[in-house]
Amino acid sequence: MIDLRRLHVLRAVAHYGTVTAAARALHFSPSAASQQIRQLARDLGVDLLEPQGRGVRLTPAAESLLEHADAIEARWDEAEQELRAGEGAPAGPLRVTGFPVAVAVLLAPMAARLRQRHPRLSVRIREVEVAESFDLLFEGESDLAVVEATPVSPPSADTRFEQRPLLDEPFDLVVPADHPLAGREEADLADVAHEGWIAPLPQSPCRTHLVAACGAAGFTPDVVHLAVDWNVTAHLVAHGLGVALVPRLARLTPELPIVRVPCAGRPHRKLLTCTRGGGHRRAAVAAALEELRALAAAAVA
Repeated sequence: MIDLRRLHVLRAVAHYGTVTAAARALHFSPSAASQQIRQLARDLGVDLLEPQGRGVRLTPAAESLLEHADAIEARWDEAEQELRAGEGAPAGPLRVTGFPVAVAVLLAPMAARLRQRHPRLSVRIREVEVAESFDLLFEGESDLAVVEATPVSPPSADTRFEQRPLLDEPFDLVVPADHPLAGREEADLADVAHEGWIAPLPQSPCRTHLVAACGAAGFTPDVVHLAVDWNVTAHLVAHGLGVALVPRLARLTPELPIVRVPCAGRPHRKLLTCTRGGGHRRAAVAAALEELRALAAAAVA
């Protein structure tokens, strides 16, 4: 009989990309994780890892085994959900994660609404970046996440996760209050092609959106300042140090002398809800998803 704990180590190696990273996530030593994989290979009589440069990669046999391992994990979650189906109203802990804007605008009010409607449900929010949300779901440390679709996120066909559209969030051009575009109902980014830009860090998904939106308008932005927090960005704009592209849900300091102008072409990012495979059927998760959909529709409007 296959030891399911060893199978979980193999799944972690596939998810994190290396034995060392998988061991760190599972709180194993690298040698202990490697031993678990070797023993699983001996149990099955097949090679599961093979050398690749200085590291290792999964063999075709391991890739095939992973399909079954993911199915086993999903069936186990489904069994837990069926056992809880008779519990009635949502109750117990619900662990949710999201990036900063999602926590502030969606997850915090969601938790407040759920506390009123389902007193026996305890929502626990954790602010993390998108990649960590997927890791926490995989590790069973989170039940629900609000994430941004990015090129490096797991594909929608990945059966380990169930990703569903939540909203398309537009980006607005943010300019000083005395800027020539401040009174426009809509701004063409080409009109600010020669201005300095305040941009997110290069590794940020929003930096990718900025570059893509400006590229569609026919130019490359001249980035003169970098900021992580959207309110820092807003203060830089308010002092006339550049313009910025800011997501609609980002709540900016209201007294600043800045104006948000919708953009022609409607550049946007896609926000998704994500659970482990089949996790949306759990009563607590279903209640949270219902609230999130209502909040998302109201927030963008």
